[in-house]
Amino acid sequence: MNRVFIYDTTLRDGTQGEGISLSVEDKVKIAQRLDRLGVAYIEGGWPSSNPKDMEFFRRAQKLPWKNAKIAAFGSTCRPGSMACDDPNLKAIVESGAPVATIFGKTWDFHVTTALKTTLEENLRLIHDSVTFLKESGMEVIFDAEHFYDGYAANPEYAKEAILTAEKAGADWVCLCDTNGGTLPQEILAVTQEIVFLARVPIGLHVHNDGDLAVANSLMGVMAGARQIQGTINGYGERCGNANLCSIIPNVQVKMKMDCIPGESLAHLTDTAHYIAEIANQTLRNDMPYVGRSAFAHKGGMHVSALLKDAQTYEHVTPETVGNQRRILVSELSGMSNVIYKAKELGLDISHQNPQARQIIDNIKELENQGYQFEGAEASFELMLRRAFDQEPEPFVLDAIKLMIEKRSNAEFTSEATIKLRIGDQVVHTAAEGNGPVNAVDNALRKALGTAYPFLQSCHLSDYKVRVLDEKNATGSPVRVLIETRDAHDTWSTVGVSTNIIEASWEALRDSFLYGWLQQQKKGDTDPVG
Repeated sequence: MNRVFIYDTTLRDGTQGEGISLSVEDKVKIAQRLDRLGVAYIEGGWPSSNPKDMEFFRRAQKLPWKNAKIAAFGSTCRPGSMACDDPNLKAIVESGAPVATIFGKTWDFHVTTALKTTLEENLRLIHDSVTFLKESGMEVIFDAEHFYDGYAANPEYAKEAILTAEKAGADWVCLCDTNGGTLPQEILAVTQEIVFLARVPIGLHVHNDGDLAVANSLMGVMAGARQIQGTINGYGERCGNANLCSIIPNVQVKMKMDCIPGESLAHLTDTAHYIAEIANQTLRNDMPYVGRSAFAHKGGMHVSALLKDAQTYEHVTPETVGNQRRILVSELSGMSNVIYKAKELGLDISHQNPQARQIIDNIKELENQGYQFEGAEASFELMLRRAFDQEPEPFVLDAIKLMIEKRSNAEFTSEATIKLRIGDQVVHTAAEGNGPVNAVDNALRKALGTAYPFLQSCHLSDYKVRVLDEKNATGSPVRVLIETRDAHDTWSTVGVSTNIIEASWEALRDSFLYGWLQQQKKGDTDPVG
């Protein structure tokens, strides 16, 4: 087979990661997105463990699945019991899922210490459990728990355990590096032996405790394994599971083996971000392939080469996985960074243009003052447009006045008064807030909201303040970074001053100006009224 079957266990193993909890509705949404991505199997949970998982399987039976089969998870029956009487196995059958994935012990140490039974009884548990599920009409995947540790301790018993599952009719045997401590060369050698030994197709389920889960999964594929189990973004217990967002493009693009439909690969990045959002997790910027920084370039020499050919510093095109190239601008930037950004904005600039050198010098001076444009690309675009006399001017500020009051036995109150001009119209208004910055934000929105209704869809999603020089104590300069969102986009702006209100105002002003600029590109920025 020139295909690797992707088995996603985000909904079960992924939720064992610290800080991750999914509702039934969350699990349904994630499963539908995974099916759209084109994975072969979606493990929905452990039906006997909690009512939430059983409800998911009830919902799953009523939904159409284009690419994926739904799998129910569980363990072999308990020592001394019959598989047909085991509540866990009966719950798997009753789940309505077409696929059963059960784990069983393959490490003799675990059999005698954790399971507290004999090696012979453990083999019976494996055989009877697989047989029961096969007789119930299900596809059966046997997860050989702790297989690589078991092989290192007692290879004959570990092999006997998986051959027992094969004889009972298992459709797949999946070798597990449950503790995540096996090295890639060991995975390669042992997996090759098992692929040669067994007639049943082999899969891998590895954990990331040695930061090797992706590498180990790829070693398994090289050895002949044709199913890889993992989670989106590598979520999972302890250090996580094998990250499918790295495995899928490596297998599909680098190893040239099918694992999801070709056109679906371009949905990988949005799938990673979508699932991170539902799981309430911040996706690391440096995540390979799908992270915001995966195709971000900062060094001037790098960007100069990219202008000639992107292959000079990119191993795949960002569009392949649905990501995008970003050119960062900082004091480390060269002329090429500015030229690249200017071209993105449709501005006419070249190495010979004296404006380019002036812009570079200006950036370096501003960053010396504490500005940080690589984290505030919206402010950088506005600065670039100012240099080309293209700065938007939807309003002109006349004055801001702040009043902060504290009375005995009462909380601090903040009120901002703002006076500005929109065209020929003077707007003078005031607003309160739960602090001076919030009051200024509310007053600006109140002043502009009638003329520019799009502001109603914008909200501040993050506000960060950093003291730049602690030696001056409360007189130190501060940098304010603001992140703003609307229904479609996110943008960041920056302000720097020894006055936190002034720094916040700079960032707030740029936030609105950039939002207005995006609306202008859509042709929807004329003042109302």
